[in-house]
Amino acid sequence: MHIRNYEFKARIEGIEQYEQQLLKLSPRFVGEDHQIDTYFNAPQGRLKLREGDIENALIHYDRQDLQGSKLSNVILYKHKPDGALKDILIRQLGIKVVVDKRRRIYFIDNVKFHLDRVAGLGTFLEVEAIDDSGCYTIEELKEQCDKYYEYFKLNQQDLIEKSYSDLLLEQQMDSP
Repeated sequence: MHIRNYEFKARIEGIEQYEQQLLKLSPRFVGEDHQIDTYFNAPQGRLKLREGDIENALIHYDRQDLQGSKLSNVILYKHKPDGALKDILIRQLGIKVVVDKRRRIYFIDNVKFHLDRVAGLGTFLEVEAIDDSGCYTIEELKEQCDKYYEYFKLNQQDLIEKSYSDLLLEQQMDSP
């Protein structure tokens, strides 16, 4: 499945206040997922295997590391959990880094909200305006993202330009 999305990620203090703010909009709650994202040494873009209680997928994406809302081009392959896929990827590409997180997932129409607790990094709000059917223009996706940035009253300094994997890799490099 090919997907375009516009997204932003912000470091937040206390998931509860953002969740209460979100609940005022009557989103659809999908559930809380414990996700292990294993990133591989891909020659191009990012490649991760997501293993969760709700979401399981092999995900390839290209995205610039920009602060604020940014476009991602995603190829998503949903699968049933099977250790053989992970074993093949590890043998062929090697593990780059593993991200362990607890994610509360909500939707309003095509917009997905993640309230994340990431091991070793802290708490985050991620908003993705998703187009998996070619119904939205890039401008419309960006407008949706910007609307929620304003709704949550976030500041530029809260925004994270990198993926969790990059933040963890930086942290590992800084550790003696």
